[in-house]
Amino acid sequence: MEALMATYGSDSEENGEDETRLPLPPPLPVPSFKKLSPLPPPPLHLLQPRTSLDFSATSTSQGIRIRSFPHVEGNYALHVFVAVHIPSATKKQLAIHVKRIASLVPDLYVVDVDVALSELCKDDQKLEQILLGREFHISLGRTVPIQVHQIDSIVAMLREKLQSQRGYWIEFNKWDVFVNDDLTRTFLSLEVTGGGLQQISRQIQIVDEVYRLHGLPEFYKNPRPHISLVWALGDISDTLKTAVSDLGRSQNRPQKHIFMCKFSGIECKIGKKSFNICRDRGQ
Repeated sequence: MEALMATYGSDSEENGEDETRLPLPPPLPVPSFKKLSPLPPPPLHLLQPRTSLDFSATSTSQGIRIRSFPHVEGNYALHVFVAVHIPSATKKQLAIHVKRIASLVPDLYVVDVDVALSELCKDDQKLEQILLGREFHISLGRTVPIQVHQIDSIVAMLREKLQSQRGYWIEFNKWDVFVNDDLTRTFLSLEVTGGGLQQISRQIQIVDEVYRLHGLPEFYKNPRPHISLVWALGDISDTLKTAVSDLGRSQNRPQKHIFMCKFSGIECKIGKKSFNICRDRGQ
């Protein structure tokens, strides 16, 4: 082999190049990892479950009605109440009284229908039909959201504890004014202060007990059973009370009661579904 190399020479010699090796590049520096401070937590509102607000009404000239609680997927609104049926003979007198109130207080609307009272007052028959043609109720508990797994337990417990209710007469004795908790609406109502008050108060206590066992907020401390006929936007309680007082003084003689109806039973509405809790055992 050496003889061959001597005869022909090496490639490097033929090309006139040295066989010296080029130096290797320096090694890349090893990165040093410093302990990074943790990122700040996200805003609290991003941690809450996404909800879709239910405004329960369209945006109209009288403003937007907002529910007392947002609608959450999987939750249902619970309402326990005594249904009230106004006698036909009483409806005309009530319509006349409300029409007089409307002449003193502007911007009133019919509860649940949300029709301007001033428009209905132009037609007495229409006023009576729309104002008093719907079903009324006396609330026995707050309207609150419940979860679907609570429905069967609440209904069963209400039926068990209220099944022994017997018939009684409910007397609506006076006109009064109520304002909701957030002062966004004022209501003209008929209040129960005589017959039936004791029985309804006891029923409210029973409903409170069921609510408490399910972690739900109880009713007001000093409940005042009533039905509401018309409403106004905001807190105009002073104006409405003055109108009611003025009309009361103009009456010839005070009435023992404005009207009476017989207790017929208790119902519970959960979402769009109604449940019969009890009926008058005398029926």
